[in-house]
Amino acid sequence: MSLPSHVAALVIGGGPAGSATATFLRNAGVDVLLCDRAHFPRPKPCAEYLSPEASRVLSALDALETVEAAGAAHLRGMRVRAANGAVIDGAFAAQHGFRGFRDRGLALRRDVLDTLLLERARAAGTEVREGVSLEGLTPRVRGRGYDVAGRHAGHTQTVHADLVIGADGLRSRVARRLGVVRRARWPRRVAFVAHWRDVAEMGDKGEMHVQRDGYLGLADVGGGLTNVALVVPAAQARDASADPDAFVRAWIQRRPHLAPRFAGAERVTPVRATGPFAVRTTRAWATDAALVGDAADFYDPFTGEGIYAALRGGELLAPFVVDALRAQSADAARRALAAYERARRDTFSGKWRVERLIGLAVGVPALMNHAARVLARRTDLADLLIGVTGDFVPAREVFRPGVLWRLVIPPLHSS
Repeated sequence: MSLPSHVAALVIGGGPAGSATATFLRNAGVDVLLCDRAHFPRPKPCAEYLSPEASRVLSALDALETVEAAGAAHLRGMRVRAANGAVIDGAFAAQHGFRGFRDRGLALRRDVLDTLLLERARAAGTEVREGVSLEGLTPRVRGRGYDVAGRHAGHTQTVHADLVIGADGLRSRVARRLGVVRRARWPRRVAFVAHWRDVAEMGDKGEMHVQRDGYLGLADVGGGLTNVALVVPAAQARDASADPDAFVRAWIQRRPHLAPRFAGAERVTPVRATGPFAVRTTRAWATDAALVGDAADFYDPFTGEGIYAALRGGELLAPFVVDALRAQSADAARRALAAYERARRDTFSGKWRVERLIGLAVGVPALMNHAARVLARRTDLADLLIGVTGDFVPAREVFRPGVLWRLVIPPLHSS
C-alpha cells in the first residue's frame, strides 16, 4: 500500500504514545498518518504495567473496556523488597485521601495492548502503515513541514508532512534527526524481559525485588502469565550477551527468597533486552515537530512510568499540535509547540523528581534499606508513595519535609 503524498500530521511509531496521539488528533479533526517499521502484533520488552490513572486516558480513548476484555490483570498495589529483606507493601486504595480513576492498576502483554491501541487509532480514522522505516527527515525549503522518506517493501516514498511527531521510543530516529538527544550518564541500566508460566505465590500486587546488583520485577499480566523483568547496570549486561536466559536464571537462583518460586515455572517467551535507559532530550519539540513518550525522555523502569507517560503524553500533545497546524505563521506554530513543552514539564516534573529520588535509593543500598525499614513500619507512608507511582497522588506529597526526611535520611548506624 503506497503512502499518501501529503498529510497534516505524521506520527512515527505505533506504540501507546503514537496510537494515543493519533487518536486524540483524529478526534480533533486532524488528518493523520501513522507509520511503524514493525508489523503488529509484535513483541515489546516492557514491564507491561499501567498505573490506575492510565485507565483514565484509556477511557478517554474509548479503549478501556477493550483492554480489560482482553484479559488484563488487575493490580491493587505494589510490594517492594529491599536487599535487607524489609518489604514496602502499599495499596492504591488507601486512607491518604486521594483516589485514582480506578482503584487498581492494569497489566497486559504489550503485543496485545499495542495492537488494540493501534486498531483504536485506525477506527478513529488514522491512516496506518506498518512495515515502514524512516529513511529521511528534511525540512521543506519552501513552506512549513518536512519531506519524510519512508521505506516499505523495498521501495522508498516521500510524504510531505506539515508536522511530524516522533513516538518511536528510546532510540528515536526522529529525536536524533532533530538534534535534540542528550544521553544521561546515570543510571545506565538494561532490562531483560520474558513471560513465565506458573511462578509461585503471585498475588494481585506487582513486585519489585531490589538487590545490590539490580532488581527484579514481577507482575501478573493475565492469561496465567507473569512478566519477569530483570534490570541490571549496563556494565553487567555485557555478561548476558551470549545467553540472556542463563543470565536471568542464574541471577534468580542466587536469591533464596526467589529461587523456590521459579522451581516449577516455565519461561514461555524469549528473553528480550531493552536499554540502556536514561534517555533525555534538550526539549521535546522543534520547528514543525514534537516528541512524545519514550522518544521525549525515559529515566528508569522501576516506577513503571512508561505506558502512562506515553498515553498521557499523547493526550497532552494533541491540542498543541492542533494549534500549531492552525497557526497563521511559523512563529505562531513555534509558540504553540513551545507551550507544549511548558505543559509537559508542569505535568510530569513532580513525578520526574520522585523517579530520581527512587533511582538514588535503588542505586545506594544503605538508602534503600533505610527507606524500606521505615515504610515497612509506616504503611500510611507506603500507601502514599505507591499512590504517587500510581500517578494519582500529587508528587508534592512525597516532598513534604517530614516525609522526605524519614524516607531518604539514614541514621548513622544504617547498613
